[in-house]
This record gives sequence, structure tokens and C-alpha cells, in this order.
Amino acid sequence: MADALTVVKIGGNVIDDATSLKRFLTAFASLRGAKILIHGGGKIATQVAEKLGIQTTMVDGRRITDQPMLDVVTMVYGGLVNKQIVAKLQALDTNAIGLTGADGSTVLAKKRPVKEIDYGMVGDIEEVDSGQIQFFLRQDLTPVFAPITYNSSGDLLNTNADTMASAIAVDMTKHNDVTLVYCFEKKGVLKDHTDDNSVINELTPALYADYKAAGVINKGMIPKLDNAFKALDNGVSKVIICHADQLTAAVGQGAGTTLKK
Repeated sequence: MADALTVVKIGGNVIDDATSLKRFLTAFASLRGAKILIHGGGKIATQVAEKLGIQTTMVDGRRITDQPMLDVVTMVYGGLVNKQIVAKLQALDTNAIGLTGADGSTVLAKKRPVKEIDYGMVGDIEEVDSGQIQFFLRQDLTPVFAPITYNSSGDLLNTNADTMASAIAVDMTKHNDVTLVYCFEKKGVLKDHTDDNSVINELTPALYADYKAAGVINKGMIPKLDNAFKALDNGVSKVIICHADQLTAAVGQGAGTTLKK
């Protein structure tokens, strides 16, 4: 039987709030067994860009990444945020190693082709080297990935952290029994975005289609769920979406929204 592995993605407002982030990292450090963390960058990249006089352009919630913005997200995601998280995990007795997809050639991508929108230096994932990630795990290291990948020409690329978490989780199923957990500032997928207690406890592809058609699930939750169901379809044992404060409960007795085939 394959060893259990928990892949956790943290994003949203939790990254921006030191107290919330500390609570989450304490829970993450307490998880038993092998684990991997993938983090977003929150609003910090936008704040740093503003200080540097670099304009931020968003289309449907996705960042347009020209070269100046790529420099900012690399510094913020791959540097500041990543190393702060690694340092905090060390203080919690979790021996973490901070990575981008370029490190150890762990996540190779290609520049997103220009269609209706030119997203700039944004990467679509082509390949994950799960063997290299498994090597880190065997050294009792906890990989902490910033959402930066690279291409075969040696260019860095800004990559959606939800997509990165899904791709890593899927490829790790070659070695492990994988649970994928998306943590953010809501208690799960909600029937009513104004009511944090209106959590949909279980979500199947059929229910997901119904909720989308009714407009109950919309906007930024759609790409998150698309990535989540893709992971489930490609070998991940369990996918959970929950509040960052629910991580321990979600992995244990259950909390948030659990996706089922």
C-alpha cells in the first residue's frame, strides 16, 4: 500500500494576514506523515509593484504578467513569501525546503499561447518530476512551492497556484496515496456567498454542473473546482476545499467541501 501524502494549497487573504498564516502553518506542521505545501502570493505582489511604480492589470481575476511584473512576482512569491513560510515552519519543527518549479527541474511549463488575451509570462504546466519531489520527501524535507515555474528556454513563468497544486498532486500519485486540500478564507464551497455556513458538504460532477448552471458557483471558484475535479479524475484519492483554520479537521474527521466522483 502506497504511503499517504497530503498536498495542501494555501492562498487568499490568509497569506496577507500574519496571525491567520501562523495559525494555518501551526496546523500544517501538525499534520502526520509526508506533506507538501503550495502557496499563492496574496495581495503582497500588488502592493510591492505599486511601491515600484509598476501597474497591475487583472483580467477575470488573473494577473497579466509582463516582464516587470514577472520580476515582482518572482521576488515576492519565490523570495519574500516563500522564505517567510519556510522560516516559520522551521520554528514549528518542520524541516521545510522552499522551491519554485525551476528548482530541481520539478515543474516544467510553457508560456501560455496568446488567444483573446495575452497573459504575458504566464506558464501552463507541461510536466512534474514527482521522482525529484519524492527524493526531497525521503530526506524528511517538506517541499514548499511558490507558484513560479520555468520553460525549456530557461525563462521563469508565473503559474496559477491552484493549477500547480493539482498537477503536483496528480503526479505524486505515482508514489503515494494523495489527499489534496485547498485552503482559503471560506469554510468550503458555499450555496450563498454571503453566508459562510451554507457549505456544500459533498460535491459531485453532476451537482457541480447544476450549481454552475444556476449561478450558485461562479467566478473564481470555477477554475479552483475545475482543477480539483481534474485531480480527482487523475488518481488523487480525495480532494477537500475548506477554511485555513479547518485544515486539521478536514484531513481528520472531515470539514469543508469534499469532492467525489
